Amino acid sequence: QVQLVESGGGSVQAGGSLRLSCAASGSIFGINAWNWYRQAQGKQRELVATLARSESTIYADSVKGRFTISRDNAKNTVYLQMNSLKPEDTAVYRCNALIGWDNYWGQGTQVTVSS
Repeated sequence: QVQLVESGGGSVQAGGSLRLSCAASGSIFGINAWNWYRQAQGKQRELVATLARSESTIYADSVKGRFTISRDNAKNTVYLQMNSLKPEDTAVYRCNALIGWDNYWGQGTQVTVSS
């Protein structure tokens, strides 16, 4: 009933910026939390950022000061603004949402940062 779709990925040079979006559609009664994960080639999946209903945020140490998670409740959309990108940020980024009592995942979007 609920689908998450990411967009905004692509290829940029080191030092550049990207903004990822994740839009939820379907039967939505309330989003309790948004998360952004990433998984680089050969590495474990990493939790990059969390945004709770209280608007409290948590960031991985590797992205603090460079990434910002935000949301637009009217659009049921979460964003990840990524600045000062580094080659080590290259990964597939995937959004996750706790909606009602259920957990949903997007398909993922590729971010590639070249030096």
